[in-house]
Amino acid sequence: MTGNKSLLLNFVKEKGPTVTFGDNSRGSTKGYGTLSNGSITFNKVAYVEGLMHNLLSISQLCDLGFYVIFREIDCLITDKQFHTVLSGFRKDNVYVINMGDNSSEKESICFISEDSEKKNCLWHKRLSHLNFKTINALSNKELVVGLPKISFSKEKLCASCEKGKLTKSSFKTKRCFSISTPLQMLHMDLCGPVSIPSLGGKRYILVIIDEYTRYTWVFFLRYKSDTPEEIINFIKKSEVLNGQLVRSIRSDNETEFRNATLDAFLCNKGISQNFAEVRSPQQNGVVERKNRTLCEAARSMLSESNLPTYFWAEAVNTACFTQNRSIIVKRHNKTSYEVFYGRKPNIGFLHVFGCLCFILNDREQLGKFDPKADEGIFVGYSLFSKAYRVYNLRRKCIDESINVKFDDHKTSSLSCDNTELHE
Repeated sequence: MTGNKSLLLNFVKEKGPTVTFGDNSRGSTKGYGTLSNGSITFNKVAYVEGLMHNLLSISQLCDLGFYVIFREIDCLITDKQFHTVLSGFRKDNVYVINMGDNSSEKESICFISEDSEKKNCLWHKRLSHLNFKTINALSNKELVVGLPKISFSKEKLCASCEKGKLTKSSFKTKRCFSISTPLQMLHMDLCGPVSIPSLGGKRYILVIIDEYTRYTWVFFLRYKSDTPEEIINFIKKSEVLNGQLVRSIRSDNETEFRNATLDAFLCNKGISQNFAEVRSPQQNGVVERKNRTLCEAARSMLSESNLPTYFWAEAVNTACFTQNRSIIVKRHNKTSYEVFYGRKPNIGFLHVFGCLCFILNDREQLGKFDPKADEGIFVGYSLFSKAYRVYNLRRKCIDESINVKFDDHKTSSLSCDNTELHE
């Protein structure tokens, strides 16, 4: 008898006798079915509602012509040719036959098939290497006909599945944080080359993120080989300006981060360098995700302003500037700017990227009736002074000035002709 209805084939509802359990509780027989493991078949197995263990009748086994052998630590059930069809082990004063899992925490089931592993593998292959969870669902819910009513489990690795389905291991997010101060760890990545050079002829974007504050810096490079020098200059300036030492940096395995120049500098400073595994960008996911966020924002800004693509560097720089002051760091529930500088950012001076503006002409000697302002396009914020960056349409260059008037609701048209930057 069994309390697990899913084990039975050809189940027929039939009211049977009431069974008294060891704790004096009772359960009623709801019907009968057939159970088979391929080499042995039980034709009339009672389904007793509430029965917590499956019970095997030794007398009925003997009546069917099987031999039952009990030994000190195990038991065997054989046919007349002494081929073992069932086996089990002794647990305290009870002999237990299970489905191949000897764990004491799991429910013991008193029926086992020696070729259960073969059946698992066979049906797994027949169903085009279907996963075992779905195979069990088909069997337990009786969604198909012809599938054996057994528990399918992955006994061992399927080499064909590993070759055909193997995916990259997930890189889990850290639950506890080992970084407790700014600049303790920096994430770095180089993006590019961009097919269209920027106004200044730059093709690469170097993105640096502080692990603790998630404050971000972007630098634009003409050549990939300029990366080590830019990183060295950044570390020197950051340590002096912020009074914190850089302790480690994390990057990918590319040559711009793994070279003799940068290795010598980091070794001299005592800065450790962590590399992501080859073709495993998820291990450098902090900066990889930031790259995507910056590029998506820049594309949106260029589309809104109708500016030519060669303004991409100005758009990325502006996106970085505003995101440092607007994106909330979940760990601190504050913006990156506030965590890094210790004060809330002021964003009242922000304007729409690409909007029409007028910049005071204080660089040239003007005539009595010459225009005092030039028309321009707002393209960002200065990183070195409290000023705006404006593309001067008359001079065809970028000026930095605080004397600017903005029209946030209007954009200025600009042709996509080749434009050279004069700085």
